[in-house]
Amino acid sequence: MVHQLETTQKENVEKAARLFADALKNGGMLQAFGSGHSQAGASELCFRAGGFIPTKQIKEPAGGAYEGIEGVGSSFMKKVDVREHDVVVLISNSGRNPLPIEIAIGAKEKGAKVVVITSLGASKKLTSKHSSGKNLYEFGDVVLDNCVADGDAMIELNGLDTKICGMSAITTAVLVQAAVCRASQMLLEEGIVPPVFKSQNIDGGPEYNDALLAKYFDRMYHV
Repeated sequence: MVHQLETTQKENVEKAARLFADALKNGGMLQAFGSGHSQAGASELCFRAGGFIPTKQIKEPAGGAYEGIEGVGSSFMKKVDVREHDVVVLISNSGRNPLPIEIAIGAKEKGAKVVVITSLGASKKLTSKHSSGKNLYEFGDVVLDNCVADGDAMIELNGLDTKICGMSAITTAVLVQAAVCRASQMLLEEGIVPPVFKSQNIDGGPEYNDALLAKYFDRMYHV
């Protein structure tokens, strides 16, 4: 599957990385949202060692319990701090539920760019649950196909009538890290040192991070 991503998504990763790099150059944030298990993909981008500092995971308070109810995302986005020059990364394997679709719509209305990570093969077969009639990938400025099969699970075992081992978390992580890597290269090529977290568990890491975090204090989550 990693080979499949490399051969089919290289151009899309390049486009996503360009959006990431431009956002960071222009004072924007990278924000990410995933409902249910797709939260794992959002965590892969945000606030982690080796990742960009100006990142934030969008956390919907119900934890996605109402992702299938239209209007929840629109109401939620009135309270979310998304601005021009931000990039919002939305992760949804099916891409059919109203919550991520309305977050995408709200983000674009606020001037942000939207990167969608989804299973294009699965999503194109599914009917949208949103009144727009569109699935999430149709709102993306860039779409990264995680290349997983319908239903996410992909390994078959003799004696078991259902597949096991969902692959979307793995392929999403690969796509996210590829975009982070390429965006970092782009920034360095343009003479800009990317703001990247060091591990809190290496000597000097916390001090290095604190100095950079101060630059983005007004946009980060606070206790």
